[in-house]
Amino acid sequence: MTDESRTNTPETIAMPAPTTWPMVLAAAIVLVFAGLVTNGYVSVVGGALLVFAAVGWWREVLPHERHVEVPLERTADAITHVTSRRVERLRLGQEGHRVRIPAEIKPYSSGVKGGLVGAAAMAVVAILFGIISQGSVWYPINLLAGAALPGMATASTEELRHFNALALLLGTVVHLATSILVGLLYAVMLPMFPKRAWLWAGWLVPILWTGLIASTLDVVNPALNARIDWRWFIASQLAFGVIGGYVIARSQSIETMQSWPLAARAGIEGPTDREE
Repeated sequence: MTDESRTNTPETIAMPAPTTWPMVLAAAIVLVFAGLVTNGYVSVVGGALLVFAAVGWWREVLPHERHVEVPLERTADAITHVTSRRVERLRLGQEGHRVRIPAEIKPYSSGVKGGLVGAAAMAVVAILFGIISQGSVWYPINLLAGAALPGMATASTEELRHFNALALLLGTVVHLATSILVGLLYAVMLPMFPKRAWLWAGWLVPILWTGLIASTLDVVNPALNARIDWRWFIASQLAFGVIGGYVIARSQSIETMQSWPLAARAGIEGPTDREE
C-alpha cells in the first residue's frame, strides 16, 4: 500500500451502535403474558417496562440512527487497485448487494382480508360441530364467549345450546379480533417461508397454535377446555390456516424500502435529503 493511499484511507468506519433495548423490550413482553397466568401485577410491571423500553429504543434510532466509530484493521500486504474515480452503486438484487430478506412483503390489508376469510371458514366448521354434536348452532359461540362472560363459563350444556345475544356479541368480537391479529401475523411471516408458503401456513402454524392453546386453555377459558372436542378444534384451525393463508399468499407483494436509511423510511427525510 502506498503512502498516498494510506493517507486517504479512513482510520475508522461508522457502524450501528449496539443497544440492549430490544432485549429489555422482549423481557417486558414476556412479563406481560406471564401475568395472564400468574398475577396481574406482573403484567402491570411488564407493561410499564414495555413503554420504557419502547421509548428508549425509539430514541436510539430517531430522528437519526446512532452510530459508533469502529477502527479499521489493515494488513501489511493489502493492495489497492484504482480502476475508476466514479463511485458505482449496486442495485437491489445485483450480485454483491447486501440485501435484507425478504425483499418483498405482503401488505397489511392482505392480512386483514385473510384473517376475515379464515374467520368465516372457522365459523363454518364450528357451526357444523354444534349441529352434529349438540344439535345447536349457538353452542360453539357460547363456549367461546366463556372467556369474557362469566355466566357462560358456569352455564350448563342445555343453557349453552340456547341463543344468548350478549354471548353472540362478545364471542363474535373475540373471534374476529383474534382472526385479524393472526392474519396480520401471517402477512408478516409468509414472505419468509419457501415456495407454497400457504401450505406451510395451512398445517404447520395451526398445529403449533393448537399446542399453545391446549397448554393455556384451562386458565383462559375453563368452560371451553372442559367441553372442547379437539378433533373439531384442529379442523377449524386447519380451515383457517389453509384458506386464510392462501388468500394472503395470493395477494400482490410490495417491494421493501430496505436500501433507505431509517429516517427516510420514517418520513423524516425526503428524497433530496437522501441524495445529499
